[in-house]
Amino acid sequence: MRHLDYQRTIIAYHGCDESLVNRVLKTGETLEPSENDYDWLGTGIYFWEFGPDRAIAWANELKKRKRIKKPSVLGAVIQLGNCFDLLDTRCTAMLQAAHRNYVCVAPKPFPANERFMHRLDCDVINYGLPWLTKLFGIEFQTVRGVFQEGTPVFEGSDIREKSHIQIAVRDPSCILGYFKPRWTH
Repeated sequence: MRHLDYQRTIIAYHGCDESLVNRVLKTGETLEPSENDYDWLGTGIYFWEFGPDRAIAWANELKKRKRIKKPSVLGAVIQLGNCFDLLDTRCTAMLQAAHRNYVCVAPKPFPANERFMHRLDCDVINYGLPWLTKLFGIEFQTVRGVFQEGTPVFEGSDIREKSHIQIAVRDPSCILGYFKPRWTH
């Protein structure tokens, strides 16, 4: 299973309140993982890979929902480590196997995915990664996936205006450092 140890470093962005950006940069405060039952990549600290504009758009959405006061973006340098990469067919095959096992053992009824609430995906990943760890002896440190979002960029297109790659960091030691992007919105 060594092939899942990605010796790749990426730049990623986390949309949040400016006060959190300042605390992380000044005091070394760590980001808390999201544990919502609808997080499509399961439990983790969520980032947009090479997507600062998506991160600020998310922060602006959080402001509209009155969950933050001043939208900002925190940049991060992330070493993907043992990555469960859903853009890799080896990982999607493992996820299919995990789902088959999940169906046999999980209580019914299963949660369902509804629009932006990915409860089934979240449940299968949160069940499947520890199951795969027992099977293969590998701890998955990050999860990476593409999310097709938004309207088509032109009529008849399968390309969406807000598509992005997200990273869920399960092991915070993969975050090598943080920075404040130079651009502002």
